[in-house]
Amino acid sequence: MEKENVQVRYSDADLAEFKEIILKKIEKAQADLDLIKSAYMNDLNNGTDDTSPTFKAFEEGSETLSKEANSQLATRQEKFLRDLRNALVRIENKTYGICRVTGKLIEKDRLKLVPHATMSMEAKLQQR
Repeated sequence: MEKENVQVRYSDADLAEFKEIILKKIEKAQADLDLIKSAYMNDLNNGTDDTSPTFKAFEEGSETLSKEANSQLATRQEKFLRDLRNALVRIENKTYGICRVTGKLIEKDRLKLVPHATMSMEAKLQQR
């Protein structure tokens, strides 16, 4: 009786390729986060003492909005970075690319687009 050859994990070569993709994404995501944070710090330092009261009230309203938007962006970016770093851990322990729902390999194309994915499209669609 011949055993069916089912791939249970990605090869070390595949894992190394995914690691490269993830490291590049981490580098870019960290740079984006630094930008968001520096924009936020600039918002805090931009005084409007020399402008008219009406304009100042209007600007403070938009400043609050921009601080909230910046804060949400920063939070989302930090989560993205955490997810990418978790993916690196999965690469190290060779569990990367295995769907946490079905136990099957996540499609390579999906992982190239969403390298921190933990579910196959099959599992993702079942969630709906």
